[in-house]
Amino acid sequence: MDVEGSLQERLVDAGVELVLSEGTASVGLREIARRAGVSHGAPRRYFPTHRALLSAIARRGFEELGARSAAATAGMVVPRDELAALARVYVTYALERRGMFELMFRHDLLDGSERSGALDGPRLREATLPMFQRVTELVARCRAQELEPSAAVTAAALWANLHGIAQLWSWGSLQLALGGEGFDSRDRLIEAVLEAHLGPMAS
Repeated sequence: MDVEGSLQERLVDAGVELVLSEGTASVGLREIARRAGVSHGAPRRYFPTHRALLSAIARRGFEELGARSAAATAGMVVPRDELAALARVYVTYALERRGMFELMFRHDLLDGSERSGALDGPRLREATLPMFQRVTELVARCRAQELEPSAAVTAAALWANLHGIAQLWSWGSLQLALGGEGFDSRDRLIEAVLEAHLGPMAS
């Protein structure tokens, strides 16, 4: 990696650490520069706007989530099993990387139409959509239907349910509703979501 690329990666690394430790609202170009040990003006060379900086950090999150998903589903051939694995990875990532997870889906704060400050990287849109497209394809295979439009709607509803599980679990709400702190089976909730949208698993 050249010097320019290395500095840009350092800035994104600092942004990731800041998001994880203090949340999205704390991320600013000056604080990123301080943590990366560079001048206050240095981040502007790569991230001309705050949205561009946040988008570059969010793209790192999608790369992390994509790598975890690929590892969890390697060698799987049954669509329902792959969906279940992806769902578990998604919820687990949300709980382990809460700040990143919050940022990744705040598209009101992000800029998907730009290169997001990257020297030659993909647009944020190109990092975000493959996950949803994969879920849509798997839903279509599970239900033996065309990709559009019903499979996409089902995939979106399934995704929304999983996102809700992740958020409510992180707040302790689901544990309270389902019997207190002793309830710890997120997998049961994930399977209930799959059954709600895809029907019971074939015996």
